[in-house]
Amino acid sequence: MEKSTKIKRSQSSRGENIADIVTATVGSWRFILIQSSLLALWIFLNVISWIKHWDEYPFILLNLALSFQAAYATPFILMSQNRQSGIDRDKAKQDLDIDIKAEREIKSLHQKIDSLRDREIAELRQMLGMQNQTILRLEEMLAREIDSNHPIDTTKNTTTPLTDTTIITTAGKFEVDN
Repeated sequence: MEKSTKIKRSQSSRGENIADIVTATVGSWRFILIQSSLLALWIFLNVISWIKHWDEYPFILLNLALSFQAAYATPFILMSQNRQSGIDRDKAKQDLDIDIKAEREIKSLHQKIDSLRDREIAELRQMLGMQNQTILRLEEMLAREIDSNHPIDTTKNTTTPLTDTTIITTAGKFEVDN
């Protein structure tokens, strides 16, 4: 979070603090219940004739008092809402900054993983090439060994019959002849 946002929050004015207190009070269940009880008492005392009626039906004085209360409380509520809106904007900006930073870090990690994968693929290809060369050398050595130990007798015309699973090697690759 930026320093200016922290300073703004910690150094709220007296008016902003009063607006927050008034809004918290007016917006509480305690206030609603107390006000409802007072309104019911006001109406009850003015309807029955025990006491002199100071505000007869349609309760013009009560309407005036409630209008005054609403007119007086509304600016406090709006100031508190504006302040809370500013705090919410600051939080949203902070969240956006964090999200952008996280996105950059994720992209960086993706690039690192891609480079590691590419390096591993290159190493595997090199290892496969070395294995293919080793296999070719082994095949050549085996062919020489077979030729030196078992010369082909041209007088006999016998061939080995091919079966369904005869393995044929060609240039270091194994294929199954079906």
